Amino acid sequence: MFRIDFVQKEELTGEDLAALDEMWKRSVARIIISTTLAGSGHPGGSMSSLHALLLIYSMIKHDPTQLGWQERDRVLISMGHVSPGVYSVLVEYGYFSEEKFITEFRKAGSPFAGHVEQAVPGVEWNTGNLGQGLSAGAAMALAQRMNGHGARTIVFMGDGEQQKGQVGEARRFAVKFGLDNLFCLIDRNHLQIGGSTEDVMPINVRAEYEAAGWNVVYCPNGNDFRLCYKALRQALMGEHLDRGLPTAVVLRTTMGFGVSFMEGQAKYHGLPLKKDEARAALEEIGADPGLLDQWARARSGTAVEPRHCKNPRAPYPDIDPGAPRVYPSDMRTDCRSAYGNTLKDLAQLNNHGAVPKILGVSCDLEGSVKMQGLHEVSPNAFIEVGIQEHHAAVLAGALSREGFCVFFSTFGVFAVAETYNQHRLNDLNDTHLKVVATHLGLDVGEDGPTHQCIDYVGLIRNLFGFAVFIPADPNQTDHIIRHIAKSPGNVFVGMGRSKMAMVLKDDGSPFFDEHYEFIPGKAEWLRKGEHDRATLVSYGAVTPEVMAAFEILKEQGISVGVLNMASLKPVDKDALLEAASRGAVITVEDHIPATGLGGIAANVFVEAGVLPKFKTLGVMGYGSSGSPSDLYKMNGLDRQSISDCVRSMCGH
Repeated sequence: MFRIDFVQKEELTGEDLAALDEMWKRSVARIIISTTLAGSGHPGGSMSSLHALLLIYSMIKHDPTQLGWQERDRVLISMGHVSPGVYSVLVEYGYFSEEKFITEFRKAGSPFAGHVEQAVPGVEWNTGNLGQGLSAGAAMALAQRMNGHGARTIVFMGDGEQQKGQVGEARRFAVKFGLDNLFCLIDRNHLQIGGSTEDVMPINVRAEYEAAGWNVVYCPNGNDFRLCYKALRQALMGEHLDRGLPTAVVLRTTMGFGVSFMEGQAKYHGLPLKKDEARAALEEIGADPGLLDQWARARSGTAVEPRHCKNPRAPYPDIDPGAPRVYPSDMRTDCRSAYGNTLKDLAQLNNHGAVPKILGVSCDLEGSVKMQGLHEVSPNAFIEVGIQEHHAAVLAGALSREGFCVFFSTFGVFAVAETYNQHRLNDLNDTHLKVVATHLGLDVGEDGPTHQCIDYVGLIRNLFGFAVFIPADPNQTDHIIRHIAKSPGNVFVGMGRSKMAMVLKDDGSPFFDEHYEFIPGKAEWLRKGEHDRATLVSYGAVTPEVMAAFEILKEQGISVGVLNMASLKPVDKDALLEAASRGAVITVEDHIPATGLGGIAANVFVEAGVLPKFKTLGVMGYGSSGSPSDLYKMNGLDRQSISDCVRSMCGH
């Protein structure tokens, strides 16, 4: 494997240049052949960034035989569309065979997708949505520093994606945390899909990084191995740069470099060559034009068995969940305070020594989301990102693949609606993120409709790898948080803002006491009689109103059951079908019913061929600024409206 000792070698030798030129020629041939045979792909940017890609892998710590080596330097490709270039370089460095790449590129079931994915050996992070890679890279660099590995993270970016706001968020974060082990390599070819970057949206890349406080190294020709090497070496060695700061290397390159009729043409950003053009291009770089037909035959003879391409499993820490707190029957508090207390307990139990296990990520809402306890007992584990939710969501997700249990907390509208795309990317990367959103639903009250997140269940349930848990009271909150802390995987936990009474058993003791065990996919019958006429099915902040409606109906001689669905994904289908077998079913939720519990229950009933008397109560439109009790009454979610609905359905 080609290596350069850049610490000792100030300049490349003739032998180095000859070897790199041969690697470049083979790689360009692969870029052209793979995209032409696939009939799609991005050859232009792959060719403009190729020199830097080939060089950086010769200058960093990595081992294709030890993919999970914790002390490796990380190379993260933010501009994931240059996958042909990345795959070609990884072939050169022994990560997989040339045949595997070219015969499977962009075929269904193959890991060699159009944008880079971790299922390909050597790829660190699934990308494609531009502007998110630097956030993930910042997380990796922060994790490397926390773990004391002395490793570095290199993020490859395009110049067009510098237009994205999240890049600015990540830049500021990297400076705040002094990530001098983070390096951003920017392919400055001045072209994007729509043409010149100056025409589409002007950006002054170097000035923006300098203004953010980064070191900036400029290479006037990133398609010259000698000049490119000089710039990369200066960055990695820190020569004439400020210590304690991240570094950006801006490489002036040419789109489609190496093939005369492709150079400087924006259309080749995402347009492959036709076969006759590909043959001409191969001949121009000194490769055999017959390679195209040879690989065409090999590709047509290769069948890819459709499969789900899994990412490497990320490590997850062994977490001691501790003993649950049990809030007394006569206590009123909010679920978010219970969350904060549990998080503090977990930090005290698990964050020993220099490297913590439990991390908390917040966006200028530490007190509101109750992370101050974690911050107090484990200040090195609390990460304040500021009002930069897009960056925070990706940062938290990427950190969770680095051996930490990561809690990301903010208000519901910011934790879900604003950052849905970021969580989708986390899901694609098989992270272990714990999103705990406070201030959900109409329970936010006077903050008004912009802050009343009433669509979170429907949104998060779309993400295949996320579980969705909504506790009924502070005691169940404690149990759920301890459960998710010890369990790998992505989880969303949501809660309201208001203080509430505890859910009690018939004897007046806490329902979710020290003997309770939270089980995903298992509902709890809070009340259940032999002759119930109906079942109220609910979760979260409306639970007190549902329990009060139960008492009203009981006094009126109407027996109903109460089923708590804290686990909305996975959902307890058996419990819903049991409720349907016992009489009418009424779902009650501080959420749009069609995409929340109401829709879930309806799907369960229809799939099972069960048609009970069925009614959904929920939020029927954007709320207004007012007390939660008034807003609930306006939407038919108060105790009297709920009990009236039951009486109507039961013929009273």
